[in-house]
Amino acid sequence: MPQTEMAVLFADIAGSTKLYDTLGDAQAKALIDECIGIMRGVVARYAGRVIKTIGDEIMCVLPDADSGHLAATDMQFRIAALPAVSNVKRAIRVGFHVGPVIEESSDVFGDTVNMAARMAGFARGMQIITTLATVERLSPALRSSTRQIAALSVKGKGDDIEVCEVIWQGGDDLTMKRSSIKALTTQIELHVTHGARELVLDQVNATILLGRDAACQIVLADRMASRAHARIERRRDKFFLADLSTNGTFVTFAGEAEIALRREEVMLRGHGRIAFGHSMGESSEETVDFAVRG
Repeated sequence: MPQTEMAVLFADIAGSTKLYDTLGDAQAKALIDECIGIMRGVVARYAGRVIKTIGDEIMCVLPDADSGHLAATDMQFRIAALPAVSNVKRAIRVGFHVGPVIEESSDVFGDTVNMAARMAGFARGMQIITTLATVERLSPALRSSTRQIAALSVKGKGDDIEVCEVIWQGGDDLTMKRSSIKALTTQIELHVTHGARELVLDQVNATILLGRDAACQIVLADRMASRAHARIERRRDKFFLADLSTNGTFVTFAGEAEIALRREEVMLRGHGRIAFGHSMGESSEETVDFAVRG
């Protein structure tokens, strides 16, 4: 299958859970949507294309390393300039990598995509992370605004990957050492409790399937539940619940009204409870509790 070389870039809102907890769903979503709109505009400005948005994350492709660098820094400047709301300041983290991709049905696939996602996973808020291989493809002027920060082990790669930071503002406060990157990518966990059983989603165990089928990690007895009813998966340091069912999945975050999902997904935050096939007010006692810790 033919491949095209391009830059793949991921950017997401750092601390979006805090936005939801502080401002509530409606206002937090409005602020996140504003950031997504700004980032979409930047991608178009550098001749790129948005592949998809998932919640508070954008995935895009750009023609080359320079356009990836320029788009990433432009995104950071524009989001950093946004005013704080209720003392909450918005920030994004960006990762990109250049290499061959397979284009199919308006999407892109391949190792380059996976590596770009890993770079975004290493980044903190207000930070841009890329690979040394990408930096080596930058024009000299842009290459001078980067620095190597670590050689990290990346899942699926035999050798460590040299990781670099793009410097887009002054000061040394954005520098990350290997230990802080490792801590960032492993400290967030989701604890899921069903009866006496507790499962933990972390870097190693990143997906849980819930349903009546015996092959599910959490097996439900409720006949209103589907055989493969819902999936919880980790995407970097966030956790998403996706409804796969016939009758819907019902989620309650602590202190908030119940949310009904029908072939939809929601980001799990704080702690709460999940019911399957019908609302928690409809007499079923079989529920799953969840708590984000870290």
